[in-house]
Amino acid sequence: MPDNRAAWLVGPRAHRLEVLSAPYTHPQEGQIVIRNRAVAINPIDWVLQGQGTTLMYRWLPYPCVLGSDVAGEVVEVGPGVTRYQVGDRVLGKACGTHEKINSPTQGGFQTYVVLADHMTSRIPDSLPYERAVVLPLGIATAACGLFEPDQLNLRRPQPNQPPTGKTVIIWGGSTSVGSNAIQLATAAGYEVFTTASPRNFDYVKSLGAVQAFDYRSRTVVSDMLAACQGKTLAGALTVGANAAGYCMDILGSCTGDRRISMATYPVPSPPPKVLTTLRTMLAFMGGNVSYWVKSRAKGIQYNYIFASTLYDNGIGQMIFADYLPRALAEGRYQVVPEAVVYANGLDHIQDAMDYHKQGLSARKVVVSLND
Repeated sequence: MPDNRAAWLVGPRAHRLEVLSAPYTHPQEGQIVIRNRAVAINPIDWVLQGQGTTLMYRWLPYPCVLGSDVAGEVVEVGPGVTRYQVGDRVLGKACGTHEKINSPTQGGFQTYVVLADHMTSRIPDSLPYERAVVLPLGIATAACGLFEPDQLNLRRPQPNQPPTGKTVIIWGGSTSVGSNAIQLATAAGYEVFTTASPRNFDYVKSLGAVQAFDYRSRTVVSDMLAACQGKTLAGALTVGANAAGYCMDILGSCTGDRRISMATYPVPSPPPKVLTTLRTMLAFMGGNVSYWVKSRAKGIQYNYIFASTLYDNGIGQMIFADYLPRALAEGRYQVVPEAVVYANGLDHIQDAMDYHKQGLSARKVVVSLND
């Protein structure tokens, strides 16, 4: 039996993850086990550590294993899995914190992790694990927002899709979610307008965006409204503070679908250090009241994105099993954002999370697991 270790969150608001032994778990039907070679850090990891489960993920027990982005080689294949053999190189979205799964055996921050077959993708031999691991949660969140029926419900990506004649707004194009959303929407045949800082304009255009706007500009809304004249919009996907409110102003004055998929909650940024739960709750409630009022006035539909929903609604299978492996193999999909390899080993995941809190642009913090 392989010796497994995990970086455990042992209790509510524990200041540091504790690297301890963890059970090695054999895969059940439709599952695989990989030997993790790299993990990536996402904001939800340090948000859950710092704020606990009072406002979200209330089902999580302690101790638990966080982490969504993993990459490594297959070491065991469960019954019914035909896509993989032992030794195959894969990336995957670890789903241990999902309410329906709720198991530390499927948390990403460990040496051996159990993954659902349909939430994994084979990766080319030329793609290092440390680069591949930036994709899973970003592409999953983007896919939920773009393609789920109660979100934007866009046409799905395919090779050589003809143009739809519609435009999608991706607010926050240089983020992990935004970078993937631009590529997926473009591959589905939509024109993309996005926002970013000017230093990232070339980056987002290299992903397929037709126009980029400075999200810090005081005229960004009027600039985008002018660009959208004569266009038929297919909705907007938003990442970042105030993004949804801005997009409501834009969509409310344009032709097309008035739908917004929101990847960011209205919470304080950076997280408050005093009265954390109360101030976060007040910001969340205030933001939602503002969104409700503005959406009613402008005839906008909006929904928050929950990246767990694609697990069993067919979108996960479509992205991870059907679309991404071929797109990577054929060089049609860029592995972005850039990986910043912080260190090697489970012991460094906490420090990498603390480093991530400081903020990055068009980059993602990665920890190698090759020790």
